[in-house]
Amino acid sequence: MAKQFASAGDMAEKKITFSEIGRDIWAFTAEGDPNTGVIIGDDSVMIVDAQATPRLAHKVVEKIRTVTDKPIKYVVLSHYHAVRVLGASAYGAEQILASEKCRAMVSERGQEDWDSEFGRFPRLFQGHESIPGLTWPTMTFTDKMTVYLGKRRVDLMHLGRAHTAGDIVAWVPDERVMLTGDIVEYKAACYCGDGHFSDWGNTLDAIKNYDPTAIAPGRGDALVGTEMVDAALDFTRDFLLNTYRPAAAVAARGGTLKEAWDAVRAACDPKFSDVPIYEHCLPFNVTRAYDEALGMDTPRIWTAERDRQMWEALQG
Repeated sequence: MAKQFASAGDMAEKKITFSEIGRDIWAFTAEGDPNTGVIIGDDSVMIVDAQATPRLAHKVVEKIRTVTDKPIKYVVLSHYHAVRVLGASAYGAEQILASEKCRAMVSERGQEDWDSEFGRFPRLFQGHESIPGLTWPTMTFTDKMTVYLGKRRVDLMHLGRAHTAGDIVAWVPDERVMLTGDIVEYKAACYCGDGHFSDWGNTLDAIKNYDPTAIAPGRGDALVGTEMVDAALDFTRDFLLNTYRPAAAVAARGGTLKEAWDAVRAACDPKFSDVPIYEHCLPFNVTRAYDEALGMDTPRIWTAERDRQMWEALQG
């Protein structure tokens, strides 16, 4: 097994797509890299997920300026991960919105996550010198918050734990479009290192209950039409089940983390080995699934030292 994270050697530029998935709702995607959603209202613009650096965020702004000159008033953080939030300063927004739990996670583990992700994803952190520091939400909520962009209503909602404990979605009811962050992926691996497998499926059900006509997922192509939406929900659920069940079976019989790694690979490799960041996510996914099966409700705080210990355990 490689002694560095799979993404450490991935330095090729990705093709950017900027597509309208509902009236004045856009998805910025880049071949499995983190996505950004853009909601244009009557008087202002809302960003959902900010990218890893101001350098990448400026690429989003360039695309926005091809379709509107309205001011960017809000940046929404679907969760706390560095690759999603550290570009926020580039938008010049009046407010940064997130769940209260997301803000708590920035406080608890934001710097550690930044340090760890910086080593895992060198390409995404090119231009990191322009990051002014941790991104702190200026407004938070517990379960639901409604924001009006002029007459356009956007509901920000915590539907349950999934990719992290503080995940939120943005729902635009006039177009029935949802921006889900990493709760939903499409033909890209789910990162589960901070996940809650036991809750994630229920959160997918809650998304499905809104019957969205389009979704901007965390990674992968934008999803337009109920057929693509359903395919992405099914893909995400299948990925989670094929990761958790083999690891939990090993944990239940007292097996080792290395045995769980082998069992998950046997289940997941045939289905998912060709999707973006699969190899990168796998060590963290197996470790988290094994930990949760053993009763660890709160995920580990990942640091360089914990990363090293994990590698050693997985190598047997």
